[in-house]
Amino acid sequence: MKVQAIDWALVAAPTVLAVGAIVVLLVDAFTGPPRTRRAALVPAALTVTAVVVAAVPAAALWGEVRTTFCLGRSDALCSFGVNGLTLTFWGVVLFGTAVVALIGTVEVADGRTPQGEWYFLLLCSATGALTIAAARDLVTLVVALEVVSLPAFAMAGLRRGDRRAAEAAVKFFLVSVVSTAVTLMGISLVYGAVGDVFLVSLNVGPLDQSLEVVARVGLLLTVVGLAFKVAAVPFHMWVPDTYVGAPVAVAAYLSVVSKSAGFVGLLLVLQGGLPWLADVWAPLLGVLAALTMTVGNVMALRQGHAIRLLAWSSVAQAGYILVPFAAGADDPVPSVTATMGYLAIYAFVNLSAFAVAAVVGTRYPAQRLEDYRGLVRDEPGAGWPLAFALLALAGLPPGVVGLVAKVLVFDAAAGPATWLAVVMAVNVAIGLVYYARWLRELFRPAPEGASRYDVPNGVGVAIGLTFTAGLVFSVLPGLLLDPVLSSLTVP
Repeated sequence: MKVQAIDWALVAAPTVLAVGAIVVLLVDAFTGPPRTRRAALVPAALTVTAVVVAAVPAAALWGEVRTTFCLGRSDALCSFGVNGLTLTFWGVVLFGTAVVALIGTVEVADGRTPQGEWYFLLLCSATGALTIAAARDLVTLVVALEVVSLPAFAMAGLRRGDRRAAEAAVKFFLVSVVSTAVTLMGISLVYGAVGDVFLVSLNVGPLDQSLEVVARVGLLLTVVGLAFKVAAVPFHMWVPDTYVGAPVAVAAYLSVVSKSAGFVGLLLVLQGGLPWLADVWAPLLGVLAALTMTVGNVMALRQGHAIRLLAWSSVAQAGYILVPFAAGADDPVPSVTATMGYLAIYAFVNLSAFAVAAVVGTRYPAQRLEDYRGLVRDEPGAGWPLAFALLALAGLPPGVVGLVAKVLVFDAAAGPATWLAVVMAVNVAIGLVYYARWLRELFRPAPEGASRYDVPNGVGVAIGLTFTAGLVFSVLPGLLLDPVLSSLTVP
C-alpha cells in the first residue's frame, strides 16, 4: 500500500500554532500561578513567539500555489492548499492573533482570567482560522470553522466570577451550535446533489432539474449558516451582548479574526465551489449587505457604550464587506480582491480601537463614551491612535487607509451592483455621525484631577503596532495593497 506524502511546508504554520498552544498550556501548568505581574506575561510572550515562528514558513510560501492531502485518483482533488488568498488571510490571522495576545495582557491586572488556558484557547482558535483558508473541501472547511468557534466561546466565559462573561459565552455558544447545524444541513444537500465535497468538483455547472433544486436549497442553508458567523443581519443579534460581556481582547478577536474566517468560508464556497449558482447567492448577499450595513449604522447611532458602539460598527463593517459578493457574479476577481483588501485594512484599524478600549477599561469599566473625554491630552499614547482609528473606520483623512478600503468596495460594486453602492454611500455618511461623536469626546477637556492611565506594556505594544501600521499604509497604501492584490486568485 502506497503511503501518501505530506507537504510539511504547507502545514507548518498551523502546526506551529497547535504545538505552541500545547507548550503554553504545559508551561503554565508546571510553573503554577504567576506571583508577579511580569511572570504573568510569560504565556503572552510564548503566544506571540509561536505566531512569529508560524509566520516564517507562511512567508516562505508567498507567491506559490501548492496542495497536499490529495486523493490518489487526481492531484486536483485535495483537502489542503495554499494560494494568494490563503496567504493573505494567514497574514491577517497571524497579525490579529499577536495583537489580541498583547491586548489580553490587560487581564493580568485583575487576576481572574487563567492566563495559560486563555492563551491556549487563543492559539487553538487561530489554528482553525489558518486551516479555513487552506481548506479545499467542505468537510475540512466546516471542521476548521468549529475549531475557530469552540475555543472562542470558551475564551469569552473564562473569566472567574463574571456573570456577564458567562452569559456572553452561552449566547455565542448557542449561535455557534445553530449556525453549525444549518451549515451542515446545507453542505449535506449540496453533497447529495453534486456527489462530491471537493470545491473543484462542486463547480460542475447546471444539473438535472431535481438535483439543481436540492443544490440551491443546500446553498441557501450554507449561506445562512455562514451569515451567523459573519454577523450579517438578521443573524447578528448575538454580537452586541457577546462583545460587551466578553473581555475586550475576546471582542477584538471575534470582530477581526473570527469574522474574517467566516468571510473566507463564504469566498471558498461561493466563488470557489458554486459560482454557477451566482444567480441565487449574489442577489441574496446583496440584500443581506444592505440590511447589515443599515441596521448596524442606525443602531450604532443610539449607543453611549464604547464597546457596544464598536459591536454595531462591526456589524456595519460586515455589510460593507458583503458588497463585493453581490457584485462578483460575472467577474469574481474584483470581488475577491476587494474583500481581502478590506479585511486586511479593517484588521489593524479595528484592533487599534479595541486596544485603546482595553486601556480605558482599566480605569472606567463602564466604558461610556464620556469616559474617553480628554483622552488625547490625558494619555496621548492612547488618545491619538484611537482618534486615527475612528477616522480610518469612517473613511476620513488622515485615516487614508480606511478611505482606500471603502474605495475598493465601491469600485467592485460600481456597475454590477450600482444600487448597492448608493446604499453604501448613504451608510458611510451615517457612520460619520457616531464616529464624530466619539471623536469629539477625545478632544474635550479632561475631568479635573484625572490621573494618568496605567498602560500595560503588552497593550502599549499592540497600540503602537496597529497605529504605526495605519500611519504607514495611509501614506504608502501600495506597500500593503500591491502585494496583497497582485497575489490573489479566485479560490
